[in-house]
Amino acid sequence: MLPKADATWTLNEAAHLLNRAGFGGSPAEIKAFHAKGREKAVDLLLTSKDDPDAFPLPKWASREQAVADMQARIKQRREIMKSTRDMTPEQAENARREAFKAVQQENRRRGLEGQGWWFRRMMKTQAPLREKMTLFWHDHFATSIQKVKQPVLMVMQNELFRSQAIGNFKELTQAILLDPAMMLYLDTESSKKGKPNENFAREVMELFTLGEGNYTEEDIRQAARAFTGYQLNRMNGNVVHNRRQWDGTPKTIFGKTGEYDGKDVINLIFEKPGVATFMARKVWEYFVYDNPAPAAIEALGKTLRDANYQMEPLLREILLSKEFYSEAAIRSQIKSPIQFAIQLLKELEIDVPPTGFPIKAQQELGQVLFMPPNVAGWDWGQAWINTNTLLTRYNLAGFVTKGADEGAEAMSGERVKIQGMGRAPKNVGRGWNGPDYEKIAPRPLREKPEELVDSLIFRFFQGPLPDKARGSFIEYATSKRGVVFTNKETAELCHLMLSTPYYQLC
Repeated sequence: MLPKADATWTLNEAAHLLNRAGFGGSPAEIKAFHAKGREKAVDLLLTSKDDPDAFPLPKWASREQAVADMQARIKQRREIMKSTRDMTPEQAENARREAFKAVQQENRRRGLEGQGWWFRRMMKTQAPLREKMTLFWHDHFATSIQKVKQPVLMVMQNELFRSQAIGNFKELTQAILLDPAMMLYLDTESSKKGKPNENFAREVMELFTLGEGNYTEEDIRQAARAFTGYQLNRMNGNVVHNRRQWDGTPKTIFGKTGEYDGKDVINLIFEKPGVATFMARKVWEYFVYDNPAPAAIEALGKTLRDANYQMEPLLREILLSKEFYSEAAIRSQIKSPIQFAIQLLKELEIDVPPTGFPIKAQQELGQVLFMPPNVAGWDWGQAWINTNTLLTRYNLAGFVTKGADEGAEAMSGERVKIQGMGRAPKNVGRGWNGPDYEKIAPRPLREKPEELVDSLIFRFFQGPLPDKARGSFIEYATSKRGVVFTNKETAELCHLMLSTPYYQLC
């Protein structure tokens, strides 16, 4: 077991926990969270679930609709084949192209809707750790709509991640073998007896469970044979194991021989003790900091093994550990684009984001939900920051703090086009007035520049800043106070704070 945090429990520590295990919160939310005490706050994070009706899925995202869509496409292809029999080759090709175009356009529309739906759910959830872990699993078992093509399958996978977000890692890995989106992404559906595809076998060992150096190329080749025969039935949406397409001959994997199928291989993988330390390290680095002490990872790996790969004991130990609240951990992570955008809205107490903002923010900041760049997921940390992304964050903060009319220039660039997904709306939040500064910075507070600045520092940074930075904000607020410190000037002060290097950290 890792050493536990001290009995003292500060507001700054509560804010740190809410930032890392969720997406931040307003000062009032942080204070309410702090009032629970450390252990009860962690308990709440681990047990909270959203009301089933709080975030209804898009109408097209049900299993029933997925089956109906697949059946409709099969019927459409048959009708096109029939209707083009008497056409010239050119006419037939045009007919097929138009039908394909219509499907593409509908998928783009649905994809954008799905991205917005999940963004808003992360923003409004009452179960922030569950959503933070859903994002973790989306990055861990990376799957992209660019190859899968069908938004409904991505949303169905997202619901799988959410259901097992704080559940059992082994069970989730077994489930991902039979997940339609993953099957299409890593080509297990096309892996057949005599023609095994090695993609899933390689990634399940290298990226999902063991890491490089803990298997052989022969293990991958043998495992690929075991992963043959899994198919998606497009008439009912079920994943089946077609025994006629499965290589049922003996295979030797990790020195053991048997007539293994895919589930057997995953069982063999989870017999290896390295799985627990591999996952413990990845979860630690997601929530705490990079390059942890080997002894800490060994201890956490033992916790995960002893819990039969239940994630809850591992997360509890991390979130209650002394090291989680250490100087090395607090404000040591660069915010991901999703973290940056959602935390910004929550700290400014924006209940409903401007129309189109969730899509625009994802595309311009460089982290688009359902579209990790490759099977290894996103590069985190320093990879999020360069000259261009810092400017984009500055512009985004300007738009949010100043409202659509004042901040339009910051967000009026060319619409971003992402392959397979179309473009975000150009006029994001037309007529949107921005935050309620009468609430964020009440008028009496504006008469006291130091108190105003300290209030905003807690709101945005949840802890003290260097004296020089604090002093520059006070100097700005003092110079701008004049007769009346207006909402416009308050917005400018907020934008200044949100544009600093300090705000990029959590």
